[in-house]
Amino acid sequence: MNERQPFEYALLRVVPRIERGEALNAGVVLYSRPLDYLGARVHLDVERLHALDPTADAVVIRAALEAVQDHCAHERVEARHAAPAGREDRGRRFRRLTAPRSTIVQAGPVHTGLTTDPDAELERLLTALVLPLR
Repeated sequence: MNERQPFEYALLRVVPRIERGEALNAGVVLYSRPLDYLGARVHLDVERLHALDPTADAVVIRAALEAVQDHCAHERVEARHAAPAGREDRGRRFRRLTAPRSTIVQAGPVHTGLTTDPDAELERLLTALVLPLR
C-alpha cells in the first residue's frame, strides 16, 4: 500500500477585467515534491467568460492556459538545450507559476493536501473546483 504524500495546488483563474476583480476558475496546478510531480489541467468555459466580459479573447486566454499546462508536462531539459524556464526543477516552476501577478490568467492561493496518486488528485480538483456542475 502506498503512503499518502503531501502536495500543493493552486487554482488558475481568468480575470478578464482586472479593474472589476471578477474571476473564473479555469484550471489547477498541482505539485508534489516527494512524488516528483508537477501537473496542470485546464478548462475554459467560454460562455461564462463572455458573461464576465463579452470582449474577452477566448483564443488568447485558452492559449495562455494551455501554455501553463504544457510547461508543467515537460520534463526538466538538459541545460544546454533549454531556455532558463526549462532548466528549472519542478518546485521552482510551481513557485513561478503560482507567484502573484496582475494578468488575465492568475494563480490563486496555494493549498495543501495528501495523496497517493497526483494524477487522480488533479482530476478530482479540476472536477470539483473548475468544471461546470452537472
